[in-house]
Amino acid sequence: MADILRGADVVSALGENMKKDARLLSSKGVTPLLAILRIGERPDDISYENNAVKRGKSVGVMTRSVTLPPGVSGDELISAIRSLNGDPAVHGVLILRPLPKHIDERAACEALDPGKDVDGITSSSLAGVFTGSGAGFPPCTAQAVIEVLDYYGIDCAGKKAVIIGRSLVVGKPVAMMLLSRNATVTVCHTRTADIPSITRSSDIIIAASGQAEGLTEEYFAPGQVVIDVGINWNEEKGKLCGDVKFDDAQPIAAAITPVPGGIGTVTTSVLISNVIKAAYLTSY
Repeated sequence: MADILRGADVVSALGENMKKDARLLSSKGVTPLLAILRIGERPDDISYENNAVKRGKSVGVMTRSVTLPPGVSGDELISAIRSLNGDPAVHGVLILRPLPKHIDERAACEALDPGKDVDGITSSSLAGVFTGSGAGFPPCTAQAVIEVLDYYGIDCAGKKAVIIGRSLVVGKPVAMMLLSRNATVTVCHTRTADIPSITRSSDIIIAASGQAEGLTEEYFAPGQVVIDVGINWNEEKGKLCGDVKFDDAQPIAAAITPVPGGIGTVTTSVLISNVIKAAYLTSY
């Protein structure tokens, strides 16, 4: 039976460090501030915003909510982003996505000052991940995967890691981050043939396909670490579930993250931690 890699323990450890860093900044007259830019009233956006506000408050990070109407134009959105860029009190900006279909999401992301990009959405931030330069911040969810592996002492060096999914939010940046830790990385996607045969031969599986409980028993082998990044709604069971069918994987794997209570829990803490780091970088 697999050990459960709970996000709450990681969050607690990160929280203690964040409180110390925020107190240090406060002693210098600096209060870290995150601006959360939301379009419309999507329930998932509001939930994430509320979690970010709560997590920030718990460690001494202030938040400012900026809400725009669903029909906002691309130019109006970019104007709002540039206003936040120019506000010296704002240390980090979170743009809740996906954006409405009528808006050029890439253009909106690129309008953000890379120094305030605490969620790794600009080309400059992603370049830092792909080149290993350390510039900017990686996407929060990708960093959350690394935080969980680190907290639980899972050494990636020399291990075979398989990532299912190739998005810029998780798949591609996690691949680069694992390579930097000397893992041997395979990225699977919708055109990959016979994914189960690939995952069964791996040591670490990162599931980020976006397919609810798509990874079933045939994907797993004994001794594996399974990191489930997916957050999906199971209509039949009326609850959240991951990309991994938990009841299939837990009896086989050595360790697994739950959904909910795993990577998603850590992601918000990574966001707030990045705000504190951005405040330090712009203040000293």
